[in-house]
Amino acid sequence: MNKAIFLDRDGVINKRLIGDYVKKIEEFKLLPKVREALVEFKKMGYLLIVVTNQQGVAKGVMTEEDLKVIHDYMLKLLPEIDDIFYCPHLEGTCNCRKPRNGMLLKAREKWGIDFKKSWMIGDSERDIICGKSVGCKTIRILYEDEETEADFIAKSLYDCVEIIKNSG
Repeated sequence: MNKAIFLDRDGVINKRLIGDYVKKIEEFKLLPKVREALVEFKKMGYLLIVVTNQQGVAKGVMTEEDLKVIHDYMLKLLPEIDDIFYCPHLEGTCNCRKPRNGMLLKAREKWGIDFKKSWMIGDSERDIICGKSVGCKTIRILYEDEETEADFIAKSLYDCVEIIKNSG
């Protein structure tokens, strides 16, 4: 069984657009030291899997082809990422939209993942609920003081490297 780090996209890997969606590659801006963090996670033997809610597709703000272009660009910048799972659906219409865990279950089926050895890193409580629902350890990236059920708190994806290393 493999171990994985599940990563939310907007707000963890790239800058979140408040009140909007990343619809084209010009709007996709990597956050600082993301690539360095991913390299460190790979050295620790983790699969790196992005799990991202993208209801902008269902809302008609963008197409799945637009999303594919953005994800292809992200993979070019971050070749350490092993896979991407996304939910294009509206809230309440599926089992894959976080906080539901459908994307994680699909990833486990495809990659043979042991959730007990895996992590979920996200910047919202829905990411934490999703990760905990399958038994992953969780890290919430918090930019402000907020309540969270996460196992750990970090200020950036790079800060998560030490947390995971020290939790061996």
